[in-house]
Amino acid sequence: MSDHGLVRASRLLARPWGTRGIRNLLWLTSALAFPVALQAQSQAPVVTAAAETPGQLDDIVVTARKTSESLQNVPMSVQALGNSKLDQLQVKGFDDYVRYLPSVTYQTSGPGSAKVYFRGVSSGENANHSTSQPTVGVYLDEQPITTISGALDIHLYDIARVEALAGPQGTLYGSSSEAGTIRIITNKPDPTKIAAGVDLEVNKVTDGGFGYVGEGFINMPLTDKVAVRAVGWYDKDAGFIDNVLATRTFAVSGITQTTAPFVKKNYNDVKTYGGRIALGIELDDDWTITPSIMGQKQDANGFFGEESGRAKKRQVAQYNPEFNHDDWYQAALTIEGKIGDWSLTYAGAYMKRKVHNEADYSDYSYFYDALYGSGAYITDNAGNVISPNQRTVSRPRFTKQSHELRISSPSDNRLRFIGGLFFERQVNNIEENYIIANIADDITVPGTDSDIWFTKQTRIDRDYAAFGELSFDILPKLTLTAGARVYHYKNSLEGFFGYAAGYSSKTGVAACFAPADVKGAPCTNVDKTTSDTGWIPKVNLTYHVTDDALVYGTFSRGFRPGGVNRRGTLPPYGADELDNYEFGFKTSWLDNHLRFNGAVYQLKWSNVQLSFLGPNGLSEVRNAGDARIRGFEFDTSLIPIDGLTLTAGGSFNDTKLLKNFCKFANPAFDCTLPGPGGEPNSLLAPVGNRLPDTAKFKANVIARYEFSIRDGLDAHLQGAVVREGMRIGDIRYGGDPGTDIRAIVGDIPAYTTADLSFGVKSGLWTAEIYGTNIFDVNGKTSRSVQCGETTCGDPGHDTAGGGVFYTFLIRPRTVGLKLGRRF
Repeated sequence: MSDHGLVRASRLLARPWGTRGIRNLLWLTSALAFPVALQAQSQAPVVTAAAETPGQLDDIVVTARKTSESLQNVPMSVQALGNSKLDQLQVKGFDDYVRYLPSVTYQTSGPGSAKVYFRGVSSGENANHSTSQPTVGVYLDEQPITTISGALDIHLYDIARVEALAGPQGTLYGSSSEAGTIRIITNKPDPTKIAAGVDLEVNKVTDGGFGYVGEGFINMPLTDKVAVRAVGWYDKDAGFIDNVLATRTFAVSGITQTTAPFVKKNYNDVKTYGGRIALGIELDDDWTITPSIMGQKQDANGFFGEESGRAKKRQVAQYNPEFNHDDWYQAALTIEGKIGDWSLTYAGAYMKRKVHNEADYSDYSYFYDALYGSGAYITDNAGNVISPNQRTVSRPRFTKQSHELRISSPSDNRLRFIGGLFFERQVNNIEENYIIANIADDITVPGTDSDIWFTKQTRIDRDYAAFGELSFDILPKLTLTAGARVYHYKNSLEGFFGYAAGYSSKTGVAACFAPADVKGAPCTNVDKTTSDTGWIPKVNLTYHVTDDALVYGTFSRGFRPGGVNRRGTLPPYGADELDNYEFGFKTSWLDNHLRFNGAVYQLKWSNVQLSFLGPNGLSEVRNAGDARIRGFEFDTSLIPIDGLTLTAGGSFNDTKLLKNFCKFANPAFDCTLPGPGGEPNSLLAPVGNRLPDTAKFKANVIARYEFSIRDGLDAHLQGAVVREGMRIGDIRYGGDPGTDIRAIVGDIPAYTTADLSFGVKSGLWTAEIYGTNIFDVNGKTSRSVQCGETTCGDPGHDTAGGGVFYTFLIRPRTVGLKLGRRF
């Protein structure tokens, strides 16, 4: 199918489900599930899953190498959470499952904003619309769903498993998998049985309100070769942040602003609803077609961090409306078949995402007014100084299409091959309005109502690749694999950003050099493109010591494309690369009652892309030199007695900057050399600095005991503990005077959480009471500031009353009750 054909088909497929239709999918699924499943019970035999060997650990099947195989036979570091484990750990979304993936850390400022890292590969990216792509790829089944600003925030229900592939996956997964890949695998339509289920939940959050969840699925055979599977959900998360009463006075105008119109308890509640429909068609014994569509609407209110200096935890003072509406759908098509003994797979998808975000930006106005007197330039048409109170309204629109065609030889051949072609194109139509009410016409950006600053740009990222891996069994137990990926990327940014000519004589409209090519922009002041072609290798040697143990050694390389700096004085930034040297093992012991897997590794990160807020709060990206990461990770499971399962996982990462990071980069990494225009240079981060955002140590331990209360009534008791170590707040410290951003930002402290649950199962009914974060730890995931750290964040700015930082938090203690019914 052509690109145009897939896009048109996916739009037609999506049309009946728009945001209004998605809202009703849960009720449709539930309504279908009850009568159809009840009828099926009387008409069809009960079909159960394959029996498990009593007292042994489950065999987990994964598709990390794009073929189905046992986790214990995959010579790479893969952590997998299956369907049952996801349910047992109360996993509903990204924030939940990432806690139990030792190799993965993350930052978030609220729903839909997660930044994901594997093995400490982070330089402090701010995920701005004009900065670097992520270092971690996220896939929904066969299709990538990583957008330019991060991954989709998918509600997880009726999911087969989540796979976390640690280390560079560039050979099979491409540019956004420089440090690792997360794969979300859905349950597929099954023509052999009718199945359905409904799950309901109510919960209470400490310092917050009540939440509730309704979920349902149905699997319906239409013929002996065709089946449909429909899933729906509605999730109301209670808020726990209070927007409190506060006032402050702008220095120049003397005008006092207040939060009074927006004071509210628990004002960061979230509603998420959506659905998924997949059609499975078996054309014959060799060929299957699976079209699917998934959509979700998420309405998040308020702010998800606490403000420094407040009297109580989980409080903030915001002076403007705040919310985030995130709507998306993805239509996908997977075709699998055989040509002779060879397998052929096509996977294509078209995604559309629409975001509407409004946020307070008055800190920027307040601090710039207090420190630099900027409020004197904020006037109305009569020339009167007015309140510089500022808010933002953002309306980005994303589209993404991806296509992969691959072929693989029979898996039982001594010499095996998998390879293919890949194309991806993602477009971000950026719109950001920085609004000050009632400003004069001459300082309003042309074409806007009252924008002091306006961004209207189109960013297009294109990725083309050919890839392949060849495996050869040198001996029956010794296998050599070599692979490569040849890539070409072309990334562009065009449009407008900045002030009106009446406000700035150097930037914005004053810097335009052409009429507007982007609809809605007043003119064009940025039009840049960067591209490159290269290749990345992978080599793996695997030895099966016994049927229950293997060891492997791997060299692999990942990359992240370069991109465009929108500030005209800065050049494009180049691609960075990650070289991985890894030794690992997979072992099973005691007749599969004990499993222990692990890996040790060293990563060399070259030409690191570092993004940060520059002058006027404008994001910049520089190639900051090289870094080194050494670490290990492990996961283990044990059944010491019947009914009791113990699992644990952990990771350790020692990170280090290998070259000086200078304000103005140069090939010698000598921070005494002047900038390109003769500007004074400075050392921002010296050799030896630790990379930010990732703890040296992260671990989790889970104990689950399953037992019988009486005939037909089974029960379980489970406890889980997660430890997240201290994280460095910023890479910029220990340099020249005045450049220590870490001292301003501060570090992110370690925290430990504990969860408990108790549940029962009787026939097709389940009930469970659970508590997450039972000790109500106020764990912190990240910190942020509205403008540059040395302006809005520096507590030394006493004239402005001290700096203001926002710390984003994990969810407080949550206690809930769940009821479920299977048919």
